[in-house]
Amino acid sequence: MENNNFDKIISFTKRRGFVFQSSDIYGGIGGFYDFGPLGVELRNNIKNSWWNYMVQKRENIFGLDSSIIMNPNVWRASGHIETFSDPLSECKKCHKRFRTDHLKENKCPECNGDLMEPRNFNLMFKTFIGPVEDDTSIAYLRPETAQGIFVNYKNILNTQRTKIPFGIAQIGKAFRNEITPGNFIFRMREFEQMEMEYFVKPGKEDEAFKYWIEQRVNWYTNVLGIKKENLRVREQEKDELAHYAKGCVDIEYNFPVGWLEIEGIASRGDFDLSQHQKFSGEDLNYFDIETKEKYLPSVIEPSCGLDRIFLAVLCDAFNEIEGGRTQESEEKEFLLKLKSNIAPVKVAVLPLVKNKEEITTKAKEVYNMLKDNFSCQYDETGAIGRRYRRQDEIGTPWAVTIDFESIVNNDVTLRNRDTMEQQRVKISDLISIINEN
Repeated sequence: MENNNFDKIISFTKRRGFVFQSSDIYGGIGGFYDFGPLGVELRNNIKNSWWNYMVQKRENIFGLDSSIIMNPNVWRASGHIETFSDPLSECKKCHKRFRTDHLKENKCPECNGDLMEPRNFNLMFKTFIGPVEDDTSIAYLRPETAQGIFVNYKNILNTQRTKIPFGIAQIGKAFRNEITPGNFIFRMREFEQMEMEYFVKPGKEDEAFKYWIEQRVNWYTNVLGIKKENLRVREQEKDELAHYAKGCVDIEYNFPVGWLEIEGIASRGDFDLSQHQKFSGEDLNYFDIETKEKYLPSVIEPSCGLDRIFLAVLCDAFNEIEGGRTQESEEKEFLLKLKSNIAPVKVAVLPLVKNKEEITTKAKEVYNMLKDNFSCQYDETGAIGRRYRRQDEIGTPWAVTIDFESIVNNDVTLRNRDTMEQQRVKISDLISIINEN
């Protein structure tokens, strides 16, 4: 995929209501974005797909929604207060600041000036609890959702009457004060994570690690429909690994700007539970009733960024067609070939003309029937061909056209987005036919 496609995709997301710059009328704010009507639907569909695949279809995975702000000791135990930082350098000339490990040379990329010595910059957003802003009221917006899972490990274990192996899954917002956010929504300061911590008996890590790598790749390709050739699994080098990690792989997507990580799968050992046991004084050991063993379980963590997956899905589905897809159209057309399970709109209902009351009345009847089963759009503005193209652009798999014959025969034209094939279908059969496909 060519680099200039990225600019086209970014422009497309704003034009069609997927993504907007946050606070746009005030000039925006770096590293923050808003998701419009179609973006919200696509994000929700991806989240629901992940939740269904990771939680609802598995007997030993449990859901959680932990607080964004937690006791600061959580972050002391996890090491975030002391070590969650990136190297920051400031230009002596223009005074702009950059993440040093992202620079190719010790010169400012903006003005070519000399850079100051790098210093560590903690990425956590700081806030205060209560009316007095002093050292005793400091708190932090969570930089990841994982620690909320670890501190609830014992609660889930006890209330769900489960046993090892089991997992805890969570979808939620996280916040990192990135020095240099960029690549559109790929690196933001407010983002959403989908994470699962899978607790296993020590010695069973390797088996579970391989299993979850396979499962996660399967979700991307077979459930989301991302092309296999645009995904790769890269094992992290030793100097990339966290000090506690026994192993880690990145699932990367081939974005227009290159291969970038959309998910990390880590074998974390018992680091997190041992730290929270030490700092809290709580016994977090697991007691196996059958073997009479007592141990801290090891953890496998598949962790992905919803916004990065959202962007990868859009890039993967985006098609630009010179001269249009039909002989009638010579315009450049865009086609978003989203898999139907995550498409923001599943069915478009289109009256052939809008100036015939009997047709629009019948079309609205069909729309009201379908909207209880599918996310639908009703569109009567413009020529029918142009309306088809509008729906193709946003990835709508099916278009239902109501014409003069529909009044007499109670049937409609059902159009497939990808093949453009059309078939006459009885209105009474519409729901079942769309569901089957």
